[in-house]
Amino acid sequence: MFKCLLITNKSGNILLERFHGLSADERGQWRAFLFKLGHDNLMTAVPEEQFVACYNNTYVVYTAIADIHIYLIGDDEYDELALSEILTMILDLLRAACKRTPTQAALLDRYGKVCLCLDEVIAQGRVEHMEVDRILRLTRLKPLDAT
Repeated sequence: MFKCLLITNKSGNILLERFHGLSADERGQWRAFLFKLGHDNLMTAVPEEQFVACYNNTYVVYTAIADIHIYLIGDDEYDELALSEILTMILDLLRAACKRTPTQAALLDRYGKVCLCLDEVIAQGRVEHMEVDRILRLTRLKPLDAT
């Protein structure tokens, strides 16, 4: 099951999170664990360098791009290789949705579009779509015709 997508800034402030199948207590524990993990490794990392961790038979793949940190958590069929592929696709998707390098400002500026795109990727703990072009087509934001 795909358990979590978490996007934070470098200070650890949560910009976006999606949890699946975790209680409120488990969510808090994962947030604290991921912040500690990211703080130790991502501050000096090369942009888009991916890191992998395993904790209680659960895989974590995470990276930094510009001034944001992105974490993915999964188990069972979502092992480190699958999560790495999903993370690479999410980075491409964020670039396309933000129309530039995904920084905190760009992500917040296009927050609605980013949320729609990520909701098309992950639904109820399962990855639904992996093609950036298809996701962007599915999430076109067009105004209703005024008739």
